[in-house]
Amino acid sequence: MTDTMTDVIDFKALVAAAMAVRRHAYAPYSHYHVGAALLTPSGQIFVGANVENAAYPQGSCAEACAIGTMVANGARRLRAVAVIGSGPDLCTPCGGCRQRLFEFGSVETPIAIAAADGSFEIVTLGALLPRAFGPNHLPLGHLPPGHLPSGHLPDAPLA
Repeated sequence: MTDTMTDVIDFKALVAAAMAVRRHAYAPYSHYHVGAALLTPSGQIFVGANVENAAYPQGSCAEACAIGTMVANGARRLRAVAVIGSGPDLCTPCGGCRQRLFEFGSVETPIAIAAADGSFEIVTLGALLPRAFGPNHLPLGHLPPGHLPSGHLPDAPLA
């Protein structure tokens, strides 16, 4: 990517944060450990690891865990994301997590998709989720408090 905003993001550090939290993943069934790191516009990094459950649908993806932590700490926007799995191939967010990330990002949000060894490629959320459905598709009267018509939430916690 040649966007100047992504040029100043330390993707190696973001991938390293995702790699560090991946060690804490709970994946006794698939044995596929995932870590995610979310960078906010204020420079905060929130991390999450996947948590599996014997009742398979009840597990949580690393990205969802990181988003929950980000929101619980009052942040509402993404500047960049890193996702790393435990396999040799680049790990991309699942479809549900792509939608979750779009709720707090945009089509331009850069995502470092990484392999277990830390090698990564940068793609945009728009490339992973083309023609995304977002808050801007909903009538303004149905938007949650704090949503802007563009589909972005403010950085400040909602009152």
